[in-house]
Amino acid sequence: MIAFALAVLLLLITPGPGVLSLAGVGAAFGWRQGISYLSGLFIGNNLVCIAVISGLATVLLANPSIRMTLLIISATYLGYLAFRIAFSDAKIAFIQMPKPGLVTGTTIQLINPKAYAVHITLFSGFAFYPNDFFIETAIKLLIANVIWIFIHFLWLYLGVEINQLKLPEKVQRNINVFMAICLLAVVGLSVWSIIG
Repeated sequence: MIAFALAVLLLLITPGPGVLSLAGVGAAFGWRQGISYLSGLFIGNNLVCIAVISGLATVLLANPSIRMTLLIISATYLGYLAFRIAFSDAKIAFIQMPKPGLVTGTTIQLINPKAYAVHITLFSGFAFYPNDFFIETAIKLLIANVIWIFIHFLWLYLGVEINQLKLPEKVQRNINVFMAICLLAVVGLSVWSIIG
């Protein structure tokens, strides 16, 4: 169970579309809109969990044409977001979007390839209660959601706070480029995991 919790922490803390966009919403719109967007991410994240646990994700991803279509859509979208971040003005961009809320957050998670990869890894491994699939799955969901909420509130807080800092223009540009590279790395890993 401790290994599972550590794996959740390590897999969720790395920058991905969800946390980067959440920080951007916090920076651009503040706490109130950030909480609405975070709620959407949370719903979407748990829908992905259900898809993985029920086997629906496996059935869909087993079809090469569906898998490739989802990969192309996700990679294109994430590449576009990375481009927007890297070539934004000097102001730290994270990911800016108009009126983000519950529906936008849910949608982002449903097309987020990192979410599927993370949950397939977590729910197919780490058998710490092999005698009862239901109990083990319920405990995994509880642990994963507690850590997920903590990490995502931390990213939202960072977004809200970093917007208030008076960082030099060059530092802000470097942060944008770094975030863009992180998103492209997520795209690269997603492509590699499906093709490789």
